[in-house]
Amino acid sequence: MIILVDMDDVLADFDGEFYRRWNLKHPEKPVVSPGFRKCFYIKDELPAEYKPLIRQINTEKGFVKSLPEIDGGVVAVNELMTMGHEVFICTAPLDIYSNCVLEKYEWIDEHLGFDWTKRLILTKEKALIKGDILIDDKPDIKNEETAQWKQILYDKSYNRHITNKKRLTWKNWKEVLFND
Repeated sequence: MIILVDMDDVLADFDGEFYRRWNLKHPEKPVVSPGFRKCFYIKDELPAEYKPLIRQINTEKGFVKSLPEIDGGVVAVNELMTMGHEVFICTAPLDIYSNCVLEKYEWIDEHLGFDWTKRLILTKEKALIKGDILIDDKPDIKNEETAQWKQILYDKSYNRHITNKKRLTWKNWKEVLFND
């Protein structure tokens, strides 16, 4: 089976690091905590005047490389490989990509190992990528209806309104993937 796994907020804690930095830099500007978000994009959850501040944090040098692991993700993708599945990290770069692209490779190298950098797919069009399953937190993937893969949602507060897809966390991934 070919399994595509998103990186941000599936393997790497993008939201957690963003909120940590936001609270350090802008403690006077309180924001909705990650567990209560209703919108996929942070910028859609916060006031419009915060957009430049959000972009400044997300695009700064070192941001992506410093993302903490989401507990269990690295172990799970390595175990999937050991089980004989073809696993690829399929992730979208930020629109302002100057630091993001290199740092995604660096993150993969540091947390999964150099060989995994050969399994990194950077694309804004995930529907074009061949696979059986896509594990992704994004509730609505562009052109999903044309994709070969079936999406399994990585459970987040902002995708819980989706009820017609399986969802998983790294605590229950074996049951969700292998028990129908």
